[in-house]
Amino acid sequence: MEVLFDPHPIPPSDEGGRVKKGEKMKTEKETKQDELAAIGIGAMIVFIALILVAAVAAAVIIQTAEKLQQNAQASGDDTQEQMSTKVILLSTVIDDMTGGAEELFSTFELAPGSEPIQADDLAYTVICDDGAGSAAFDDGDFEGATLHDGDGDSPAVPVITLNPGITYVVVLDIPTCPPTANTDHILVISVVGGGQTYEELQYGSAPAVGDVVV
Repeated sequence: MEVLFDPHPIPPSDEGGRVKKGEKMKTEKETKQDELAAIGIGAMIVFIALILVAAVAAAVIIQTAEKLQQNAQASGDDTQEQMSTKVILLSTVIDDMTGGAEELFSTFELAPGSEPIQADDLAYTVICDDGAGSAAFDDGDFEGATLHDGDGDSPAVPVITLNPGITYVVVLDIPTCPPTANTDHILVISVVGGGQTYEELQYGSAPAVGDVVV
C-alpha cells in the first residue's frame, strides 16, 4: 500500500496540544502585560485609599484646630471680661459695732485697665455662719461710694462714676453678719458685666472699731 505525504502539512492547532511559536510568545507577553496591569491597578487603589485617608485626616485636623481656636477665643474673651473691670480692695476696717447697725469701711479702686462704671453697678455680699450651721449673708451695692476723702456713705443723684486710678471709699452694712470673735467671713464684690473679687474678713479674738480685717 502506497503512503502519501503532504509536502505542506498544516501544524496541529491548540486543540491538538501544540501551538505555533509566535502564538506561544504572544501569550506569554499578554500574560506579562496582564500581571503588570494588575499590579498597576492595585497600586492605584492603594494610592486612592491613601488620598482618602489623608483627606479625612486633614478634615479632622482642620475641624479640631478650628474648635480649639474658637474655644481659645471664647476663653480669652471671658478672661478679658473678667479682668477688664474688677475691684481691688486696699483695706477694710470695722467702722461700727452697734448692735443691728454694724458696718465695715472699705477703701478700694478699680483694677488697672478697667472701664469706668457707675457706683451702683458694684455689689457686695458678706457670707457668714448664722450660728446654726447654715449660711447667712448681707448684701448691697456701692451707691454711697465717695472719693477717698469722703465718708463713703453719701449716695449721690445720679450716682458717681468710678474711674481706674482713683481711690474711693464705701461703707458696707453687715447687720446679719456682724464682726464675731475668732471667725472668718467671706466678702464678695461683683461688677455688673465684669469680674469678682473675693476676700476673707478675718476677725481676731476681740473685734473692735478700727480693726483692719482685710
